[in-house]
Amino acid sequence: MTPTLLIKFGGTSVGAPESMQQSVDIVARAAKEWAHVVVVTSALSGVTDALLESARCAAEGNMQPFYRSEELLRERHAAIAARLVPDSGERARLMRSLNDLLASFRSLCQAVAVLGEASPRALDAIAALGERMSVRLLDAALRARGLPSRFVESGECIVTDDHFQNAYPDLDATRERTRTVLLPLLQGGLLPVVTGFLAATPEGVTTTLGRGGSDYSAALLAASLSADEVWIMTDVDGVMTADPRLVSEARSIPQLTYREVAELAYFGAKVLHPKTIRPVIEAGIGLRIANTFHPEHPGTWIVSDGEETRHGRIKAVTAVSGAALVTIEGRGMLGVPGVAARAFAAVAALKVSVTLISQASSEQSICFTVPADARQRVVAALEETFAAEIARRDIDRVWAGTEAVILTVVGAGMRRTPGIAGRIFTALGEAGVNVIAIAQGSSEVSISLVVDAADAQTALRAVHALTVEGGR
Repeated sequence: MTPTLLIKFGGTSVGAPESMQQSVDIVARAAKEWAHVVVVTSALSGVTDALLESARCAAEGNMQPFYRSEELLRERHAAIAARLVPDSGERARLMRSLNDLLASFRSLCQAVAVLGEASPRALDAIAALGERMSVRLLDAALRARGLPSRFVESGECIVTDDHFQNAYPDLDATRERTRTVLLPLLQGGLLPVVTGFLAATPEGVTTTLGRGGSDYSAALLAASLSADEVWIMTDVDGVMTADPRLVSEARSIPQLTYREVAELAYFGAKVLHPKTIRPVIEAGIGLRIANTFHPEHPGTWIVSDGEETRHGRIKAVTAVSGAALVTIEGRGMLGVPGVAARAFAAVAALKVSVTLISQASSEQSICFTVPADARQRVVAALEETFAAEIARRDIDRVWAGTEAVILTVVGAGMRRTPGIAGRIFTALGEAGVNVIAIAQGSSEVSISLVVDAADAQTALRAVHALTVEGGR
């Protein structure tokens, strides 16, 4: 097979003239080293939010946000074109194409305003415009650099169902379409530049892939092409041991397993959504998260779970703020089946997400975290659900604490290393932090702790020091 590299650029990597220039430079260097290169691009940073906000306001009869967004989008794309596409004829053709897409934006928002409703299908058509604009801009910039690129809208390659705003791909159809569309371009010496995020139904109706959609697009295309490597280019040096805004000593992690990434993503770290990288991991394709603005840095490599090592026992720590711990307690709960099921059914009926669960082995209490702004509704629903048990004193009380933070310590190597939990609790104790609740999955890839919001910074720094000790 011909060595194939797929590079995906996030919104910050293409969001300004200097950013897109950096991305063009990265592609140019890669094209000298790889026989085949495929590029996937997100919309310019902030564009998708502006598109969707315009649509929502239009549905309420307010077109002012649309007018502001239309002008801003035209100005931002034109500014990049002026810097990166020097040929006036090429630039004029590019701007005509971009203006056609902005005209579609206007028509869609006007239709939404007339109907007074933005359907999921309409929102997908509007949201997809960001990538459709950026792919034309990046393609023109690459050609101006002398690279023989050709833009492709991923609706030609990725086939999904019609679950708009979070469509599910048909993997077999996607593989066939992708190979049919992209392989001839690659074999013809062209460099495909493909839109991320969007796809299409078998009938050609535009859909989008939901959260992490551009990364998901990259993974699906890479798996379909049996690529050798995928580079996810962002604005940080890979995955960090902690949020550098909270812990100045945070550093990039050289290697993570799929399960570690899944835990970090679930508990608040701004890394890849696990769904988006599954096709790459299952296909055994090398996956690197790297910094567009620091491309010489190795970043973080994501490997299959079978490749985990004994090193880096504690790899990272995350903190999710804005949580509240809800507790159901009572001696009468002992041995009574169905308490947890009824509790979580009551919470689910409120459409409130539970992020962590902990239960005493005596079965006299069960506690779980919910968003802090939902705690009063959750407590009221539980009191109603267990009104009979509360009246009989089988359940003593249902209550919610003050705002808390979920601290999650991640590292696949922890499951082979005795004493990790002891070190964590010793560090927190020495820092004067009280742990309110604890949860650990049977895989032992992570340990989650609930601490008071006032102790969050202290707890995060205390546990992060353990990654410095054991992460080399």
